[in-house]
Amino acid sequence: MNESALAVMDSGEANRRILAKDEYRADFRRVEAASLKRKTSLASGEGKRIFARCFYTFQAGMYFVSTLGRTKLPRESIEQIEQAVRVKLEVATKEIDKVIDGAELLLKQNSIETIATYDTVPLEIEIGITSALGRRYFELIHKLDQAMPLVQTLEIEEIISEKQAEHQRSNAKRIVLSLASTVRNFSSGVRRRMNEADAKKAEGDERPAARPADDAPLTEAAGGTNGHDIAVDSSVDQDAQVIVPAQLGAVDGVHVEQTTVQ
Repeated sequence: MNESALAVMDSGEANRRILAKDEYRADFRRVEAASLKRKTSLASGEGKRIFARCFYTFQAGMYFVSTLGRTKLPRESIEQIEQAVRVKLEVATKEIDKVIDGAELLLKQNSIETIATYDTVPLEIEIGITSALGRRYFELIHKLDQAMPLVQTLEIEEIISEKQAEHQRSNAKRIVLSLASTVRNFSSGVRRRMNEADAKKAEGDERPAARPADDAPLTEAAGGTNGHDIAVDSSVDQDAQVIVPAQLGAVDGVHVEQTTVQ
């Protein structure tokens, strides 16, 4: 829509309001990874807000899990978390694709060729992608942005009701938002386990080594041979190993749910 005497149109203020919100600002100071530079192209309000709210939070969380988590936790635990996020991303992408395909089919069946467009300025900024999972999440947000005007067109043309349109929008947003929440929970769990590992290590370092004369029964149990005691290093904490979760979908009590759009 062009500027006219009848309406004052947006000239970028909407984007500036979204980007200025402090609650959307992620702490990226510990992220030391190189990034692949891409440019956003988001037109819908839903896509812009989810991007501002979740994208860098998702990336910071995955960096903490994948890079910092590997320094102190078993590799298998970190790989399990990464696979859980990867699976959920694949499921989410399929669900958003269903929304797009279903909307396009309804438009075609009703001979609607003109799609609703936004009168606000698109959000086009350069961002950095630090991982393959971050790239997939970036693409998922853009798929959400693609779906929103299709649903809006169906609502305007009365192919679907306002209630149905709102249901589609809410489901699509929930799918994308849940991924950021999942990564945040995983990151918190990894941080807690890293702190526990540090605490156990410090406790083991502070514990004095046992003297053979004071711990004769212990050394005998440990396996004395030919009358010679085998020294036992009591500074080693046998409980310091972090247990690897048994199930793919449950890490540190966080269950990865598959979300579907009805």
